[in-house]
Amino acid sequence: MAEQPVVQLEDAATAAGDATIWSHVSLQIKPGEFVAVLGPNGAGKSTLLRVLLGLLPLTSGTASVLGSPPGTRNDEIGYLPQRHSFDATTRIRGVDLVRLGLDGNRWGLPLRGRSDAAARVARAIELVGATAYARRPIGELSGGEQQRLLIAQTLVGRPKMLFLDEPLDSLDLPNQTAVSALLAQISRSEDVAILLVAHDVNPLLPQLDRVLYVAGGQIVAGPPREVITSETLSALYGVPVEVLRASDGRLVVVGQPEAPAHHSDRHSH
Repeated sequence: MAEQPVVQLEDAATAAGDATIWSHVSLQIKPGEFVAVLGPNGAGKSTLLRVLLGLLPLTSGTASVLGSPPGTRNDEIGYLPQRHSFDATTRIRGVDLVRLGLDGNRWGLPLRGRSDAAARVARAIELVGATAYARRPIGELSGGEQQRLLIAQTLVGRPKMLFLDEPLDSLDLPNQTAVSALLAQISRSEDVAILLVAHDVNPLLPQLDRVLYVAGGQIVAGPPREVITSETLSALYGVPVEVLRASDGRLVVVGQPEAPAHHSDRHSH
């Protein structure tokens, strides 16, 4: 029997005020898939996550997440919003930051009925390879180390899905590549579906199962080398777009227009 999708949209549309963000979107995401959400600023990438979390309604069509209406099973989703940096003076330890994924606003108090909390925190930290520095203050750690611990925080609740909004933003290329490989390993070893919003597909390219490309009020889904092509992107944008492949395998999109000025997809959390 075929696996039931963890995300399903059928002829879905959403809007900001009177402006449609995207419409006529039909797609499925399967358990354990690693999927990148790509496209220009303002196209509706983060909006897709908000819809799937039940934070923004559809204006037409249907959506289901883990077989239920969006928002009803958010306790089974690990969500990392757009990156926020920690000041060098931030003294909370990495291990305590991860524990917040279980304790919420009761940080520092023991969890009733969760005697395995410490083991779960340790397991999440181990999964992201952060055991060596997890007891140091978060403000003393590098950007890549901080990001690993934030990912551990999303994993500690043993989610069935991860929604990650630009987790590679502000990281240098080696850390982008390392975090991408880490996420791919987690998706396969833990059978966790990952939906990751990104600007640049190249650090992710060797790891991805599929991409969702958002542009021109539409979303096209498929394997990266089928979606990120001159023909597909030209049709999506409605203007000529050229996709070039560098000698090292990187994809370069040439002629990509700006997103419509009436809508911004970037928002605070």
